[in-house]
Order: sequence, then C-alpha cells, then structure tokens
Amino acid sequence: MIDLHIHSTFSDGELIPSEICRRLSALNYEAFAITDHVDFSNMDHVVSSLLKLRDFMEDYEIKMIPGVELTHIPPGLIGRAARMARELGAEIVIVHGETVAEPVKEGTNLSAVNEEIDILAHPGLVDERTCEIASDNGIYFEITSRRGHSLTNGHVAKMAQRYGVKLVLNTDSHSPFDFITGEQAVKVLRGAGIEDIEGVFRNSSDIVRLKK
Repeated sequence: MIDLHIHSTFSDGELIPSEICRRLSALNYEAFAITDHVDFSNMDHVVSSLLKLRDFMEDYEIKMIPGVELTHIPPGLIGRAARMARELGAEIVIVHGETVAEPVKEGTNLSAVNEEIDILAHPGLVDERTCEIASDNGIYFEITSRRGHSLTNGHVAKMAQRYGVKLVLNTDSHSPFDFITGEQAVKVLRGAGIEDIEGVFRNSSDIVRLKK
C-alpha cells in the first residue's frame, strides 16, 4: 500500500511525521508522501522541515517522500509555486484540484496540468481539455477516500479512463482515523467503477520508484 497525499502538523494534520510513519508501518504500507498544504508563505518551512526527517529514514522501516500540496493558489501562479517547491527539495508536487467540496478557483485544474506537477488531487468535475493535457504531460489524477472530495470519484475515474490519464489512490489523511487498509482501498476503487485495481496500485509504485 502506498499513499502519496497525507497531511501532518506542518499544515492542518493532527500527527507529527514520526507518528504517521509508525502508524502506516503498522498497517504494512510500503511508502507514503507527506504533502502538506502550502503557498508562498510557508513552503520553505514545510519542505525544509520534512527534509530534516528524511536523513533518518533508514530507522523508520518505511519510505517517506517529502512533498507539498499547492493549495488555493491563484491559477496563474501555480507554475511559479511548483518550480519553487522543486527548488526547495519537494519530490512530490500535488495541486489541490477543483473539488466540489471547497470553493477552489475555476481554472486551477487546467493551469495545474500545464505545469511540472505529479498529481492533480481530487479534481472534481474535471473536463475534457484538462484530461487531454494531463494525459499528454503524464500527470496523474487522484481517486480519494476522503469525505467530500470523494463525491466525484466516479466522474474522475470515467474521464481518466476515457482520455488515458493514469490514476492513483490517496487518502488525503489529516488524522489517524483517515488511514485505510489495503482492503478498504480496493473498495474505494471498485466504488469508483475502476476495474484495473492493480494498475492503480502500480501507478503509485511507479511514482515512488522515480523518487530518491
């Protein structure tokens, strides 16, 4: 099991990174990414703090990837924010997509897939043009287990399959109660109408293999 979208106390999560490591290790996770909410005001602090922990990961028995979730950033600034995150050392760059559960600025999805990001999180009622560009640029769409954001999982899955966009499954966890088991992950994917469940899991593994 791999989860590439988790929040810690560096943004609005409840757990420090070490506790996230321990809890996910107990659930037999192979790897995970901490992708706290960032904008230009806190990006440096979040990424530098996660990089400090990475130096000790050999003793944690699980692979942690330092990342960010660019959140509610004006669409025209997403590219600049993504480049800044990479320069600071973020290995996973996620953009907080146009979920129907929050008032995300229209145009966020389209701007995001035109930049060098890894995952468009909970993209909501994603349109055809965004799907085409995401497919061409190798950007993954997220199927999520998080309440509210998961309302459009079926639409995201259908559009991704139609346009050849690769999918990953994440929890967008903010508390220990948000973590899921492998069996629960399978149910979420089936509920979204996805048949190639192993393929979704392989996509997450492929992303992890490309990271340091």
